[in-house]
Amino acid sequence: MPNPNGQISQDEINGILWKACDTFRGTIDPSEYKNYILVMLFVKYISDVWQDHYDALKQQHGDNEELIRFKLRHERFVLPPGCRFADLYAQRNAASLGEVINKALEHIEDANKEKLEGVFRNIDFNSEAALGRTRQRNERLQHLLNDFADPRLDLRPSRVGNLDIIGNAYEYLIGKFAAGAGKKAGEFYTPPEVSILLARLLNPQPGERICDPACGSGSLLIKCAQQVGGDNYALYAQEANGATWALAVMNMFLHNVNASRQNIHWTDTLRHPTLKEGDSLMRFNVVTANPPFSLDKWGAGSAAADPYRRFWRGVPPTSKGDYAFISHMIETTFTQPEQNGRVGVIVPHGVLFRGSSEGKIRQQLVDENLLDAVIGLPPNLFYGTGIPAAILLFKRHKAGRDVLFIEASREFEAGTNQNQLRKQDLDKIVTTYRARRSVDKYAYRAELAEIAANDYNLNIPRYVDTFEEEEPVDLPAVQAEIDELETQLTAVGAKLRGFLQELGL
Repeated sequence: MPNPNGQISQDEINGILWKACDTFRGTIDPSEYKNYILVMLFVKYISDVWQDHYDALKQQHGDNEELIRFKLRHERFVLPPGCRFADLYAQRNAASLGEVINKALEHIEDANKEKLEGVFRNIDFNSEAALGRTRQRNERLQHLLNDFADPRLDLRPSRVGNLDIIGNAYEYLIGKFAAGAGKKAGEFYTPPEVSILLARLLNPQPGERICDPACGSGSLLIKCAQQVGGDNYALYAQEANGATWALAVMNMFLHNVNASRQNIHWTDTLRHPTLKEGDSLMRFNVVTANPPFSLDKWGAGSAAADPYRRFWRGVPPTSKGDYAFISHMIETTFTQPEQNGRVGVIVPHGVLFRGSSEGKIRQQLVDENLLDAVIGLPPNLFYGTGIPAAILLFKRHKAGRDVLFIEASREFEAGTNQNQLRKQDLDKIVTTYRARRSVDKYAYRAELAEIAANDYNLNIPRYVDTFEEEEPVDLPAVQAEIDELETQLTAVGAKLRGFLQELGL
């Protein structure tokens, strides 16, 4: 039911948008149709915002259309004539509706190159392979436009009130798509609780540069920006998948974070890093990521000759790119103490103990006193994989020569499909990390010499003893209880036999 005050709630928006997915559900894979839904949401939102601003200027300046158009050119984005959602809806019976939508998206890109250039190039509304032949494609797109034309889905700021309601809806949809996308979900989605945890642990500060070299849909960077507060920060990112990169750009735009499109690069971080200053890689105060677990064929063949010397500690295995991402992330942090370079990365548990070249890299990182903390996460947090994961935190300059191990894998809320970190779980992890003290059955601060004695194995159970002794069994008391039960059973049996005799049975 709509709210009596005329505003729409977050749940109402989420419900309408999720119902719009019925147009594609069952016929197109969620990893594909999410692009069409999210792009249409983007167009609907900017159209409603533009209309809201136009109406306000119209009320202020009357019929002075030239002045109104002049002022609209200085808005956060420009919406060219004929490209509003209402314009697309008016053409919903066009013979080639997909082409109509594609052209509108192209005009929107051209008018907003600094923010949106290239964002829609991988999303083809006229694709026969994805949406079917012309008649079927037109029908599906008509249904999509009809769903978004729902009067309740009026996203004007004057109506929704809180601008971030659209960012929340975008994140909601991304999460729902991840639930149905199986293994492909890991390419674009990090659960929001995990992103919040990393942002709180890294604690980015005003004025800092923050980078995610495998940014997916950008949620981790957005959480870091929100952790800073205000807009005094600089966000940078790289993403290898073009469609996912587009989601990230739109996601940041919708959340109104201070992110330049020129700083969000569509490129392969390990093979072709493009965030550079001159001939050197750009450096950052904070580097954080949830990179693909154990990426195969990540570029090991050319790593030894890497012009930026990112892999000088050793070249990771061809079939496991985890330490390639870690090496890149560390090598792109500031080295000066006052810049406080730090890294937070999500990894599979194999990173903690695998040998060979990975073991040598791990030893080097520990001996350099870069590793700050190892945090074990609950199982089944991430879509697409049930394997346990951990967070590794690195610091360029640490006060002591120790590593904090936190065993946080046993405290979570169990879900039907995915487990979830609760607020109290996040608070406990962050409080323990900041206090940097051993906590019985939960955390242990290990000196580097102890880690070396363990052959640089970082497996958390080696350091955090979670064994719970069972209470000793009082055998005489148990025997007495058994005797009492047998006595009661004998008495009940005798009473039952008496009743049967009375009944003549």
